[in-house]
Amino acid sequence: MNDTATALRTVVVEREFPYPPEKLWRALTQPHLIEAWLMKNDFVPQPGHHFNFTAEWGAVNCEVREVEPQRTLSYTWSAHGLESVVTWTLEATGKGTHLRMEQAGFRPDQEQAYQGAKFGWQRFFNSLEELAAKEFA
Repeated sequence: MNDTATALRTVVVEREFPYPPEKLWRALTQPHLIEAWLMKNDFVPQPGHHFNFTAEWGAVNCEVREVEPQRTLSYTWSAHGLESVVTWTLEATGKGTHLRMEQAGFRPDQEQAYQGAKFGWQRFFNSLEELAAKEFA
């Protein structure tokens, strides 16, 4: 059954970084680095680990789903009625790493959350770029 009225939407952000996958992997999996570009957290890159992102506006409850070092990281993202999954994919390129973030699971009635994620992930990627330039250059 393909009912477009109930189709879930996905936010995708992709960017090329001039650093090898192992460096970006650190930024995605080490709590002090995650805090520097995303939010405070108690992340551990272990499937089944429950963790939280916290900010002034509240918290995001998460659970690690998949960890393939330097290739794939996936976790649930649950906040303010949004039940979604964030998946990071790292692909080595001749010039560094192609990083892809996909947040899937936005219902049609979650337009504000969807638009907020589209805007927010662009900002987070900019912060990740700034962090990488300082940490990995």
